[in-house]
Amino acid sequence: MLPSSTITFRDLTFEWPDGALALRGLSGSFGHGRTGLVGRNGSGKSTLLRLASGELAPTSGELDVSGDVGYLRQSVPLHSGATVAELLGIDSTLRALRAIEAGDVAVEHFDAVGDDWDLESRASEALDDIGFSAADLDRRVGEVSGGEAVLVAIAGLRLSRKAITLLDEPTNNLDRGARSTLTRLVDAWPGTLVIVSHDRALLDRMDATAELYGGGFEVFGGPYSAWVEHRDRENGAAADAARAAQQAVRVEKRQRAHAETTLARRRRAGKKAQREGGVPRIVAGGLARKAENSAASLRSTLDDRVTAATDAATAADARVRDDEHIRLELPDPGVARGRRLAEITGVAGSPGVEQQSVVIQGPERLALVGPNGAGKTTLLEALVGRAEARPDRSERPRARLLTDRVGYLPQRLDDVDDTLSAVDAVRECAPDTSAGDIRNQLARLLLRGHAADRPVSTLSGGERFRVSLARMLFADPPAQLLVLDEPTNSLDLQSVEQLAEALDAYRGAVLVVSHDDDFLARIRIDSVLELDHEGRLHRRHRD
Repeated sequence: MLPSSTITFRDLTFEWPDGALALRGLSGSFGHGRTGLVGRNGSGKSTLLRLASGELAPTSGELDVSGDVGYLRQSVPLHSGATVAELLGIDSTLRALRAIEAGDVAVEHFDAVGDDWDLESRASEALDDIGFSAADLDRRVGEVSGGEAVLVAIAGLRLSRKAITLLDEPTNNLDRGARSTLTRLVDAWPGTLVIVSHDRALLDRMDATAELYGGGFEVFGGPYSAWVEHRDRENGAAADAARAAQQAVRVEKRQRAHAETTLARRRRAGKKAQREGGVPRIVAGGLARKAENSAASLRSTLDDRVTAATDAATAADARVRDDEHIRLELPDPGVARGRRLAEITGVAGSPGVEQQSVVIQGPERLALVGPNGAGKTTLLEALVGRAEARPDRSERPRARLLTDRVGYLPQRLDDVDDTLSAVDAVRECAPDTSAGDIRNQLARLLLRGHAADRPVSTLSGGERFRVSLARMLFADPPAQLLVLDEPTNSLDLQSVEQLAEALDAYRGAVLVVSHDDDFLARIRIDSVLELDHEGRLHRRHRD
């Protein structure tokens, strides 16, 4: 039974060597159980995990971690020559066990084994759980897909029996089968588990949801969907309170103005009475002084009430979340319904069976799915002209464009010259568009001011994504077909929603590789193309 373990931080600050501040004065904790950590790109989620793992040291503040930590980075470092045993993290212990079994009784072998005499059987069980076997321990990592490698690394973390485990975007590169396996592992995970993810289905398996927002840290005792409902209720209540506070300010200001009008009338009446001689001068002077003192006291009281109401309104406004959203006015690509834009042909299933061909027409929306290693990215690259010719081309699916107006968003976002500014990077794809118009479009993608002029290499991951998105969406002439390869990988949930909003406004055809069913539903996919390891293509229409 693993002990209850937590990660606690107080006034935690981390500053990068160039002076950029990643976290400042952060306080909070992760409790025992499963917690999903969410927040916008650049809010510091990965940095917080790296600090908790010991990979980074805080610039200031306190960080207490009560237990051993296992950490899966967002990009699993893969060396194709390494073995599965090395990826599991058991290679040295396994070598010592095998040496002892072969008769080598050197002390260092016993020291390496320690209490792990059952390691090989436990490793076999862990591998069986993810579709591998003990026979795969000596297999090279280069022989497995990226998604399989991630599962092996996660199985290794379970095998290590750490009290605390941190997973950063573990569903990246996982196909549907691998995601199902990960979900099963997470459901039975012992100890403390903290997951950074944009996968709503996975986040809904969590016991708690933590958010980094506005430089602060808050934990909600429930899964992601429940947290979203809670957040929206709280924000709705805060917005109502802010409106009420602003109304109170208006009321107090009206009362202040009404009081001034009343005082002015009284002054005029007093002066008139004095002029007409109805009141002795000495008495009139006393009454005037008394009236002025009374007026000053009233003004002070009313001013205090206006100030208090204004302060209350400011505080109420501060409690309202201001989550910005992408707002796009995309040009109409002029794709007629039924216009043929691309054709994909799968290989024959068996002798005598014709190859399955799919024609993409405007304005269809299709998802390309399939297991890791089936060749989805290769097929997309072949479609857009990025794949190199191969001698075995006849044994692979074929793809050809029927339009020269195509936009491509690659999985690795490596299509942009890092030395260019965001404005210049977009201008490459829209040379006849003015810099002012490009800036306006980038502003709608939340890239404003200096961010639009900085080199792409200095932008955050989310900002780089929006530059690539702008190049694709604002191309001149506009693309008639958009081709996207795992566009939600490593994006925060808000950015995923923003991408869905942008695609929802697009009037051309879309072909997207994604294993994120929620995202596919949001962009209203018409049909699904499934590619298997043999290169066969199957099409099914969504309900």
